[in-house]
Amino acid sequence: MTENIPPLPAEPGRTLLPPHLVSGYESFLTGRFKSERDHYRHLAEAGQKPRVMIIGCCDSRVSPEVIFDVDHGEIFVVRNVAALVPPYRPDNDLHGTSAALEFGIMGLRIEHLVVMGHARCGGIKNFAQVDADPYQRPLSSGDFIGKWMSLIEPAAARIGHAREPMANYVEELALASIVQSVANLRTFPWIKTLEERGFVKLHGAYFDISNAVLQILDPATDRFVPLSPQVHAEAFEEPRF
Repeated sequence: MTENIPPLPAEPGRTLLPPHLVSGYESFLTGRFKSERDHYRHLAEAGQKPRVMIIGCCDSRVSPEVIFDVDHGEIFVVRNVAALVPPYRPDNDLHGTSAALEFGIMGLRIEHLVVMGHARCGGIKNFAQVDADPYQRPLSSGDFIGKWMSLIEPAAARIGHAREPMANYVEELALASIVQSVANLRTFPWIKTLEERGFVKLHGAYFDISNAVLQILDPATDRFVPLSPQVHAEAFEEPRF
């Protein structure tokens, strides 16, 4: 009977993480790291020199590195709830996104700043639901999330209160929130100055998880337009035999 056979001693460290993370790390070691060891050594010795910074949502389904198919060290990524950028308000509080912006722009000399929201964002949806029904519970009654989500209020004020069909309003609010976050970037004096002098460019993007459509904010019209529609169409074409 195998039930009475004692288990083998666990390998040191193996039980300290979920099993799928352990196996993923081992796959990385024997696969990508092994084949790209010189590249990783170069990154360690030379430091990071990304030219693009992305402010994205911490939603686990939306990974900028995957969407843009980039290698390690190519983009500087900051992720928070709903991909929001607060306005410039230096004080004694702790400002994670603002600190990352300062490091990226002033320390790494980032040349492109991208605010990337996405479809079906839980934070945006909850904000709209609470606006439509004040009896609706917010995301959390805790210490931080409610204050953070108030950053959406200027965008909501610009497009009006929640209305049906709710799915369309949530998407409209998500797009308006990206526009607001890009505007908030310009409240940082060093970003504004560098943009005016042509050293930094600001971008807005919106990704739909369900169909991989990526829309980009056109600064001339303040409208979102699809990126690479021809390539997208070809990717979804049925193979011909």
